Amino acid sequence: MNSVTDLLAANLHEVFGNRDPGSRRAAIERIYTEDIVFTDPEGVTTGWDALEEKASTLLEKVPPNFVFAEDGERYAGPGNGALAWAFGPAGEPAVRGIDVITVRDGRIAAVLTMFTA
Repeated sequence: MNSVTDLLAANLHEVFGNRDPGSRRAAIERIYTEDIVFTDPEGVTTGWDALEEKASTLLEKVPPNFVFAEDGERYAGPGNGALAWAFGPAGEPAVRGIDVITVRDGRIAAVLTMFTA
């Protein structure tokens, strides 16, 4: 079973920060439930394939020097967690946000992503 804090980091770094399609897909299948529900200001995405498309599209739209960085502590409860992040050139974030996850059976079942206003 993956810990909530490990899953928070994997979501950020191994999926949304990963530009390699093969290892990103392997991470998706390892850390999310098949019926993963990802919600952000753009809408709701459901399932592995849709999540993979979401991450891929995001990374294709930004320059190669854009990276995700943890922007504070990882917060974890028995089945939930939260992690603030920054995205942009190292040390110069273009956007900040927070991911709140729900964990079921050792995998992420839901992600709620919010951006700073």
